[in-house]
Amino acid sequence: MRLPPIPSLLLMLLAGLAAAGASAAAPAPPADADPYAEARAIIANLQRVVAPGGVQEQRTVRIGGIDQWISVRGNDRDNPILLYLHGGPASPMMPASWTFQRPWEDYFTVVQWDQRAAGRTYRANDPDAVAPTIAIDRYVADTIELIDHLRTAYGKRKVVLVGHSWGTVLGMRVLVERPDLLHAYVGIGQVMHPQADEAIGYRYALDRARAEGNREAIAELEALAPYPGDDLRNGRIDAQRKWVIHYGGHSAYRDSSDYFFRAQRLSPDYDADDRRAIAAGSALTLDRIFGEWPTVDFTGIRRVEAPVVMLIGRHDYTTPSQPVADWLATVEAPYKHGAWFEQSAHFAPIEEPGRTLMTLVRRVRPLAVDAGDGAALED
Repeated sequence: MRLPPIPSLLLMLLAGLAAAGASAAAPAPPADADPYAEARAIIANLQRVVAPGGVQEQRTVRIGGIDQWISVRGNDRDNPILLYLHGGPASPMMPASWTFQRPWEDYFTVVQWDQRAAGRTYRANDPDAVAPTIAIDRYVADTIELIDHLRTAYGKRKVVLVGHSWGTVLGMRVLVERPDLLHAYVGIGQVMHPQADEAIGYRYALDRARAEGNREAIAELEALAPYPGDDLRNGRIDAQRKWVIHYGGHSAYRDSSDYFFRAQRLSPDYDADDRRAIAAGSALTLDRIFGEWPTVDFTGIRRVEAPVVMLIGRHDYTTPSQPVADWLATVEAPYKHGAWFEQSAHFAPIEEPGRTLMTLVRRVRPLAVDAGDGAALED
């Protein structure tokens, strides 16, 4: 299989290196060599935390009876801890975090976590032993256990918890059940009520297909009706997502999200076997989690006891935005803020990285500082 080329910027960087050593002919690389190895090494060097008070470590933590991988990065250990809960349920953000996370590390100690059966955690354990444990309650317990570990390991009172997509299911559960652990909860691509959310995304894709006269899309979507029904398993959600993605409901103004998935190939933290484990983890987890999907509903929550900030993608029809805004308008909380991201769909940190950073710094970090974790920023 011929792999796609390295992005142009990295090709230029590599060309410069080649030119510098042109006087000495390099031997041809082995046929099975990693075509991204040099680009990954360049990114690794750019990403290196060199500040004397910083932290950069990757390690396993024993959580819920299995070994689970975390990456901890930041320029100042005194900064608040930010734990990122990835989507999926087995789509780790660790291998794509290099695209947006480095500026966050000036203001937070950022923890990326490969959850149960995701990525490197999938590889660290026997999948047959993990399979019976795949349940929403188990993931929530894992999250709480990891937060307690981080608080102890880094001497923090609480953490900032950022949930993305599937990760928002865990984040909202922790917000409701253990608000004492949180400086704030931040939702990105927030799930509110999967059955209703799926129906909104379905109608969006079908309406766009009909307006465009896309007979292939119309036929495939109409074949799903009634959608979502009682069961999203056996590929039904994949068929809906195909056209939601095509019509920009996953990444704004794009008909695919390949830029996100291909970014994983340049990750300094992941090798080819780690990347292959993502697909294996998805196969292990998706139908098990989707079997519980109809039980998830946060729309009835009327009060929470920790601050809430929502980053709301205007074009998000993967986890539709309007139900999030409606809920935030009515919920009672010690502090709440909703930020509309007008140029984003489901991936605000990548689609609008500057706006994401400013929201976290202006709206979230002060909550942790006021509670005693981290120092106020100088003007």
